Amino acid sequence: MQRREFITLVGGAAAAWPFAAQGQVPNKRPLIVWLGSGIQANVGRFVGALREGLEELGYVEGRNIELIGRYAENKIERLPSLAEEVVALKPAIIAAGASDAARAAKKVTSTIPIVSGTLADAEHLGLVASYSHPGGNVTGIMPYIAGLPSKQIELAREVVPRAGKIGLLANVTDPKVMPQLVELKDAARAVGLTAVVPEINGSEDVGGAIQALANERVDVVIVLETTILLSLRRQIAQLMGGEPAAGRLRIPGSCRRGRVD
Repeated sequence: MQRREFITLVGGAAAAWPFAAQGQVPNKRPLIVWLGSGIQANVGRFVGALREGLEELGYVEGRNIELIGRYAENKIERLPSLAEEVVALKPAIIAAGASDAARAAKKVTSTIPIVSGTLADAEHLGLVASYSHPGGNVTGIMPYIAGLPSKQIELAREVVPRAGKIGLLANVTDPKVMPQLVELKDAARAVGLTAVVPEINGSEDVGGAIQALANERVDVVIVLETTILLSLRRQIAQLMGGEPAAGRLRIPGSCRRGRVD
């Protein structure tokens, strides 16, 4: 995803859906709210990029718009209540961090525009009616298309040609994960790979999941692109590679080959 593409979408949404139509109080600056499931400290740079891009388009915070954020801090279960809070603010636009936030927001509003830079599996999740005729109030950039997980299996085999076991790291609470996991497991089975999928329900499960992959002596690992795992990518990299240190899991060398960032 290119920052300018996402900013253009947000700017386009601002033009397509007039601010007044969103119930803003007259003479008040239109409000844009970032809603995401990630950690504020990690997501802040994306919000900063959004702010800079909006300025390039003439939307300056404190002058003609307001920009605030609501973050679930890697607790996806908080998204529904945060979405209700955001909608109650009557923003002009909701900038959703990913499909999980977009889905939570769409459940409580069908009128406020929702824009996401990572709108994965939008049709399956009911965020759009169809890719050819999306309709509704959700738009964005799609980082995932059908067939991509199978390609990931092909690339994993290129990295480790003699791999027998492949680890799949994904938090199952992310709504876009299950279809990708099914495709990944089917693709792995088709080429004779055994897929090992430790359960991750929250950020507190990541360390144990990586240890489970190490115990299974997987040869390569695919880390799915979810908000929680992206926000923990540096910690995951430390746990899966490098010299063991205090607080770091001792991962066999064979488990260090997979890309985690």
